[in-house]
Amino acid sequence: MPTTSLEKKTFILLLVLVTIAFIWILMPFYGAVFWAVALAVVFAPLQQRMARRIGGRGNLSALLTLLVCLLVAILPVIFVTSAVVAEGTSLYQRIDSGELDVGAYVTSTKEMLPPFLQQQIDRIGVGNLDDLQESITSGAAAGSQYLATKVFAIGQGTFQFVISFFIMLYLLFFLLRDGQELVRDIRMAVPLGDNTKRRLQIKFTRVVRATVKGNIVVAAVQGTLGGLIFWILGIPSPLLWGVLMAFLSLLPAAGAGIVWAPVAVYLLLSGDIWQGVVLTLFGVLVIGLVDNILRPILVGKDTRMPDYLILISTLGGMALFGLNGFVLGPLIAALFVASWNLFAAGKKTVRLPE
Repeated sequence: MPTTSLEKKTFILLLVLVTIAFIWILMPFYGAVFWAVALAVVFAPLQQRMARRIGGRGNLSALLTLLVCLLVAILPVIFVTSAVVAEGTSLYQRIDSGELDVGAYVTSTKEMLPPFLQQQIDRIGVGNLDDLQESITSGAAAGSQYLATKVFAIGQGTFQFVISFFIMLYLLFFLLRDGQELVRDIRMAVPLGDNTKRRLQIKFTRVVRATVKGNIVVAAVQGTLGGLIFWILGIPSPLLWGVLMAFLSLLPAAGAGIVWAPVAVYLLLSGDIWQGVVLTLFGVLVIGLVDNILRPILVGKDTRMPDYLILISTLGGMALFGLNGFVLGPLIAALFVASWNLFAAGKKTVRLPE
């Protein structure tokens, strides 16, 4: 370690420069690196239990954990994504050819409403059926076209995807095997107090596990249930709607009800009473209760942030980092809150009794 003041400043400058350079060379594969770290944090307890059961053999326990992670978390996401893109392509073709007229559904729904509701719709400025029909049809076409273009994007980026995928698996293996040693080395290197480092590490671990394990599992369950009831009721493109419900359930102010509730209303107004009633009851009693039952179990009360902070950080994270942002956004927000709480706690003075 440098001793003189000039040597220390030079060494710190060198440390900052090489750290920035290292992060820079990792940026092309930052998604692979990030998900390797996130999955390692989530599956670390499983790897540790396996290591104890097989006599502490790190390589074998890490390999077995990697296989479990691949089968449980990674491959299902790849298969569902491929199926959703294919279904989106089919939906776009049906809208583009005129086989599926989205605007006509909106028109018929408005005409089925009671007269006083139609007057309220006209009063707020959305009563022009031609403009409304054109807007919704173009919006639906644009959304399904976006999914359709992903087919070509995936084909063009196959090599990049394969490289990133194997980098993630390769890095995940070593993080599972050597994760505890790496965490100890990082904690020793960070120039903070032991108590501060421990609390930040605990907060980081809890937020990653809560976001990846808790929020994603809850979203997957809600999306699966929503897609299943859509398929049972014969609603077109159930997989696509199920994935949309899963995505919206990640946002506290949105939720899966944004998808199933309008469909239930349309079914009731169009005369499909039993389908509308079944969808409404299932949405309220099953899909809606999943969040209240599973989230406290998987996430825990001590890792929850205010809903408004989760919403803003999730949307902001996705705007900056793409799909990875729904984990990165809340993680950065949680570390921000934890850091300021630690700073505020350090500023508090102890009052002597009078």
